[in-house]
Amino acid sequence: MKQHFTRWLPAIAKTAVAKNAVTKTVAVAKNRRAALSVAGVAVLGGLAVGPVAVAAPVTSGPHAGAKAAIDLATGKKTSTEAVKPGQTTGLDKVPTRADRPAKEKLVPHGVEGAQSRIPLDDAQLDNAKAIVEAAKETGVGERGAVIGVATSLQESKLYNLGHLGANNDHDSEGLFQQRPSSGWGTSEQITDPEYSSKAFFNALKNVGGWHELPLTTAAQTVQVSAYPYAYAQWEEQAADIVQQVW
Repeated sequence: MKQHFTRWLPAIAKTAVAKNAVTKTVAVAKNRRAALSVAGVAVLGGLAVGPVAVAAPVTSGPHAGAKAAIDLATGKKTSTEAVKPGQTTGLDKVPTRADRPAKEKLVPHGVEGAQSRIPLDDAQLDNAKAIVEAAKETGVGERGAVIGVATSLQESKLYNLGHLGANNDHDSEGLFQQRPSSGWGTSEQITDPEYSSKAFFNALKNVGGWHELPLTTAAQTVQVSAYPYAYAQWEEQAADIVQQVW
């Protein structure tokens, strides 16, 4: 999370526009299947540095969920208010499955420290589903999916962000704020949820014993963030999301 979080207030939630626009964007992203190349992420020495948690521009203003997250991040709200599960994880939008993963698989070591939660809109939930699907396809399983969703919650609040011009952190883009200059792929590739998620998980698999590490350690080894302990706060919500959409 950026120290100066307010700088992305004018440029938030490109994906939270009219529902038809969101549906169209998701359909385009799903149809785009770039061949995954992790030439720059096969080793951990050249991974993204200091990704930024920002959001993309809209013509109207932030949706209610994003505004609540901004208020909390900027100190306008000093305490975490109780949030209904449907608001927090999109449970009202996804049918419950009897074979969902057990919490012990999702959070095998317990959560670290105070936990944060934000409401999710349809675009964020679609991006979470893309991350979970990539976790299945790359073989990192339920635990890897939790790490991926938690990382994206920290980096982009589960928004697929384009380049924000003067507000951008270097050349960071997409769900994981990956950087072309650090070898993650082209701008078009890292703003494809499928590609960016698989790139993240393929890098995660190069972290020795990643599945036994605390979430924040595993995520930080891949992301090399300036705020290495920020990922831990999203573990509980990430587990709830993965359990519901798996």
